[in-house]
Formats: sequence, structure tokens, C-alpha cells
Amino acid sequence: MWTEFRTFLVKSNALALALAVILGLALAAVVNSLVKDIIMPPIGLALGKVDFANLYIDLSGKGYPSLKAAQDAGAATINYGVFITTCITFAIVAFVVFLIGRQFIKVVPTKACPYCGLDDVPLSAARCPHCTSQLAPAKAA
Repeated sequence: MWTEFRTFLVKSNALALALAVILGLALAAVVNSLVKDIIMPPIGLALGKVDFANLYIDLSGKGYPSLKAAQDAGAATINYGVFITTCITFAIVAFVVFLIGRQFIKVVPTKACPYCGLDDVPLSAARCPHCTSQLAPAKAA
């Protein structure tokens, strides 16, 4: 049983997926710290010493001095400062994933099948995968 499990981990993509999840969590922690501790303080300072972690709307109307005090009292709040910070974090993570993906995923130029038009085929393809028509060879660039 252990040999079969070890074979599953090594030969399947389970090990690669586990490593990707671990690296993703580490990257998320780094980006969260980058946004919260490095990017947001100068932005808050430039906008008149605004602390984004403390921007909220108190729905109870009692006027708490901070978001923490409102949360400790159990007041209903809309935490739009935290939402802004989370949106900036998402944008940075999406950009980093885009940059990494661009290096590993090569986009193959395609053209529409001239016979069926139902499928985009790579320029170097000899046949359409949908209708199996023979395609003219691509011209050398």
C-alpha cells in the first residue's frame, strides 16, 4: 500500500500540485505583507495620513473610535478600507501570476479553419481537428 501511495505521489501531478499550493500560500503571505506594510502606508500618508485598516462605516451609529473597538463591541460595520487593501493585494497577485504564466505558457498563433470555421487551428497544423480537412502549409515568415 505504501509503495502504491508513493508511486501515486511521484508519478502523478499530486506532488506538483501540493508544492504549488504551498508556494502559492507563501506568495500570498509575502504579497499581503507587501501591500499592508510597504505599499499602503505611503499611500495613506500621501492621502492625508489615512489608515486604510481603520476605514469603516459604523452601521450601529454609536461612533466607535476605531474599527477594532467597533468589532469588539459587536457593532455591524462595512470595512471598506480592508476591502481596498484586499483589492490591491489581488491586483498584485494577479499581475505576478500573469508574469509567471507568460514565461511558461507559450501562445501558439492560430487561424480559423477555412473549411468549417468551427475551430482555431495552429498555423503549423496540417489538418483541422474538428472537420479533419487538409490545410495548406503555412507560409514561411
